[in-house]
Amino acid sequence: MFRPSSFSLALSCFLLFVLGGCGGSGSSTPPVQISVSISPTSVTITAGNNQQFNASVTGTTNTSVTWSVVGGSNGTISTTGLYFAPTTVPTPAQVTVTATSQADSSKSASATVTIQIGVQVEPQAVTLQVLGMQQFFVNVTGTTNAAVTWSVVGGSANGTINSSGFYAAPATVPNPAQVTVKAISQVDTTQFGTATVTVIPVIPSITVNPNPVNVAIFTTQQFIAIPNNLSSNAVTWQVNGIAGGSQQFGFISNSGLYVAPGGVPTMSNGKGVVTTTTVTITAVSQVNPPVSGSAAVTIFPTNQNPEGNPISFGSSGGNQQDSQTSGGFITCCGGTLGSAITRGGTEYILSNNHVLARSDLAVPGENIIQPGLIDNNCGQGPFTIIANLTQFYNLETGTAPKIDAAIAQGVQNGLDPNGNVLFLGATTDANNVPVPGPPHAGSGVAVVVGRPVAKSGRTTGLTCSTVMATNVTASVQYQKGCGSGTTFSETFTNQVDVAGGSFSAPGDSGSLVVTQDTSDPVALLFAGSDQDTVGNPVSQVLNFFASGGNAVTFVGGGTHQVIGCTLPMKPASATPTVPAATASAEGLQRAIAVRDAHAPELLAHPEVQAVGVGGSYDNPAEPAILFFVTRGQSRTSIPNQVDGVRTRIIEADLFSKRGLLSPADSAALEQSAPLPQLVYSVPDAEIARAKVVHAGHADEWMKKSGVQGVGIASSVDSPGEATLIIFLIRGLPRDPIPPVIDGLRTRVRESSRFRAGFDDEQPRRACSVSAASPKSVNSITAPGGPH
Repeated sequence: MFRPSSFSLALSCFLLFVLGGCGGSGSSTPPVQISVSISPTSVTITAGNNQQFNASVTGTTNTSVTWSVVGGSNGTISTTGLYFAPTTVPTPAQVTVTATSQADSSKSASATVTIQIGVQVEPQAVTLQVLGMQQFFVNVTGTTNAAVTWSVVGGSANGTINSSGFYAAPATVPNPAQVTVKAISQVDTTQFGTATVTVIPVIPSITVNPNPVNVAIFTTQQFIAIPNNLSSNAVTWQVNGIAGGSQQFGFISNSGLYVAPGGVPTMSNGKGVVTTTTVTITAVSQVNPPVSGSAAVTIFPTNQNPEGNPISFGSSGGNQQDSQTSGGFITCCGGTLGSAITRGGTEYILSNNHVLARSDLAVPGENIIQPGLIDNNCGQGPFTIIANLTQFYNLETGTAPKIDAAIAQGVQNGLDPNGNVLFLGATTDANNVPVPGPPHAGSGVAVVVGRPVAKSGRTTGLTCSTVMATNVTASVQYQKGCGSGTTFSETFTNQVDVAGGSFSAPGDSGSLVVTQDTSDPVALLFAGSDQDTVGNPVSQVLNFFASGGNAVTFVGGGTHQVIGCTLPMKPASATPTVPAATASAEGLQRAIAVRDAHAPELLAHPEVQAVGVGGSYDNPAEPAILFFVTRGQSRTSIPNQVDGVRTRIIEADLFSKRGLLSPADSAALEQSAPLPQLVYSVPDAEIARAKVVHAGHADEWMKKSGVQGVGIASSVDSPGEATLIIFLIRGLPRDPIPPVIDGLRTRVRESSRFRAGFDDEQPRRACSVSAASPKSVNSITAPGGPH
């Protein structure tokens, strides 16, 4: 038997080792396989929509894939796997999307996309009252056949819908109240869209017509209330929430006949500017008071209308070049053509520099138009050239006394030769609207504190008020240009201040202020705040324009009453009121301590029945010691202050209490006395005394922080006495105001900044400014804005 040698064994083991290892199995590791997966693997989408796919590649470092769609009309897919379905459903509707490995093109994965028709109903959700109706619309995608079949889920108890998608709610609220409206594709009845309708009970309501509506001052408008789902048609009419209305906003009868006020209502915009405001007419159900309906009313003066030739004064007007265009927007300005004056036999318009002469930027000869740019769509609407700028006082370089005035010579037939001013007449027309009337011809008069005055202006029409202060030194802020430019301030002396924020508004600049009883000119309105209007005394204005020995006088007629200030619908500004006097608890305690320390001497005055404490009317921030005195009894020397605490005098025939009074008893006792007035007449001797104090201290106080004016006014704390009135800028720090200066009481008047010539509206697109909503009113900030 053959036996292998040791060499043979060794060789065998070596070969086995090489082939698989000595004693091994003899197998090897197979290569790694590449695989591709896709997500999602199956999806259904609407034609025209898209779907993101993601591919995962294993077995290689190259994980990139190539995306493809089987069939040329089956949609497209981006390199990132975003699939875009075709806009119509393909045949067959199932599309295959494939991701192929770029490392091994034999490896791939596929997903199935089922494309279907889309049906979208609009609106998606609505709320309807019972028996209400709604038109639904449908958008069908993925097919050229957009026909659908409309239905209401749940049947006719939930309402009906016709073949055009017009739905009618049932007569009663279904259960549940939410109804489903369905639109089923007629191409593929498995596809549909839905919308929900929430059916609610009938809500009672009232419709007021007309709405909205514009109503001219002093005129009437009939309103009609249409009740819906109410058991009675009876309503109560309100104007701005007041049953029957008010002097300020107009009155309304039980039948809905509205009588507009004589002046345009105004309000503060919260920034120190007075603007005109709308009125709300409301009809309130008498059987169901929570149910009401309203209409918006814009009160406007006819002063803004085109006048034609010749023009009446008090109307809208200004410089034809008073506008500015920037960045595709136009700002246009204007004001009021105040009155007519004559010089050397020639008639001129009198208004402000900042209305006619563009705040010193104009040159003589420029056109003056009516209405102003603010009322003719920035020159795109109708207007008439009625004068040419002749002369103006230069605001920045003119010598004292400073005025804000300009004149323009009328073109042929441009100006009313009689000087008529809108609404300033002594009579009314057949509709009880004041007719135009001229002022009293001549040189005007010097006005006194407490004199009733009136004006007719572009923005607020006829307004009536009272002279608050005279001899006013006032700092007034201006702005160059129309709606832009640098600001500057000028100080005016001997000015006239008229009370009440509603006396004027932006656009009234240039108005002539006249006395109510005689129509005598007293001031040229040019500036103001949200509490007051400021005017140049006419004597300063006429003196400036008198040249070459030719006197300047107002064109007009005889003396006459401004009847509009006496009519039942007279402007609310005709009756200015004084706000209630209040004092802090700390202030009252200080007043009590001072009062009690001097009680015997204070009660010793024979006309004094009681001495109490309360607030001061001359300075509402301070307390006062109150003297309750017998009306008509001769007055002894009641002090105007006691140890720095102001005093206030209250008159009546008989008071129910005597002696020293608590704050509560003082307040109760005040109720038996007449309400205080904002302004009282003041004797000439008192005015003369006040002028001496004013001359000695006006310049000093004008230099103090927060002070914008110093003048002579009446005291409310002591009727019949004059005061040195100090006009403060609201919100600025100021020095304490002493109760008395050189023996004269002081009075504090706080308001926004006195301003003139500012733009207070927003710019509008060039050539598309609405005349009903003026862009810029270049005038004073009188009661709240530039006029």
